[in-house]
Amino acid sequence: MEENTFASLGRIEAIRQLFEGTPYKAFQEPCYFENAAGDFTTSASKVLLEGIDFDLVYFPLKHLGYKSVVLCTGELWAVMARPRTLSVVLGVSAKLDFAQVSEIWQGMIAAAKEFGYTGVSLELQPSRNGLVISINATGAASKAICDLRSVAHSKDLICVSGSLGAAYMGLQALEREKIRFDQGAKEQQGLDRYKMLVASYLKPELEHGGPAEFEEAGFCPSFGYFITRGLSDALLRLVRDSGLGAKVYAEKIPFEGNTFALGKEINVDPVSAAMNGGDDCRLLFTVPIDKVELLRKNFQTFDIIGHLALPDVGAVLVTPDGVELTVTAQGWQ
Repeated sequence: MEENTFASLGRIEAIRQLFEGTPYKAFQEPCYFENAAGDFTTSASKVLLEGIDFDLVYFPLKHLGYKSVVLCTGELWAVMARPRTLSVVLGVSAKLDFAQVSEIWQGMIAAAKEFGYTGVSLELQPSRNGLVISINATGAASKAICDLRSVAHSKDLICVSGSLGAAYMGLQALEREKIRFDQGAKEQQGLDRYKMLVASYLKPELEHGGPAEFEEAGFCPSFGYFITRGLSDALLRLVRDSGLGAKVYAEKIPFEGNTFALGKEINVDPVSAAMNGGDDCRLLFTVPIDKVELLRKNFQTFDIIGHLALPDVGAVLVTPDGVELTVTAQGWQ
């Protein structure tokens, strides 16, 4: 009998199997509970590990703190929850002093203020393996916004809140510069040209797509996801949760300026970066087709990139010449 490994199962199948035989449902997204006021409370968690999720050689500490809060806040916004509390645990290694930890914390506090968190807590622990950032955020979705949520149907629009693949490409630019630095280079080469891509990775912004905006517009997406593992991952989650298919058109995917120029330099296809790259920090929503005018009026920065389809379609990427490619993603079988 072949022994299961993470390599053979993939992340998603491993999680599903771990839930087997328990009284709990895997992939119950969002995991709401109703409070006395009739609103719904949910949470989002994130753990960032030095050497895997970030490199302190080129990551400004204040930006790192800010980004870590964005990663949880986006998960709340995706399910129409307004941020409420933020709990942070920092595993601090001996190479970091108080002033450096203070910089990380300043970034976190700046983000907490910006996104309206009402309570913030911090715990510090020693770490032998570099900096560890663990965050848990809670949020509340009002009954009013939940009542606006519609049932998803085939032909509902799939839209995203901004350019995709930029963070991955920015990371590649930084890694290329790090190699040059290790080889003795004394001057930067090309980072100024790709500063928007680098900024997408180091300090992502959440400017539009919050629950307050949808409540004011008078409608609510049928499904919402925060894109941090590539568009492919979000589409597969959408197909799984909705029971419908999804078609996305490659020519409709928005890209940051200079993405194709950098892609040519490092031999990376920008569409592949958008589909499979990480840390984009963009929101994906499905919106009823009869709300398209409201979408265009109230969310002008959003791009419509595809639509839901019949279940047997699955998740597909449509190329400019009309070829439908089955979407796959790391972590899925």
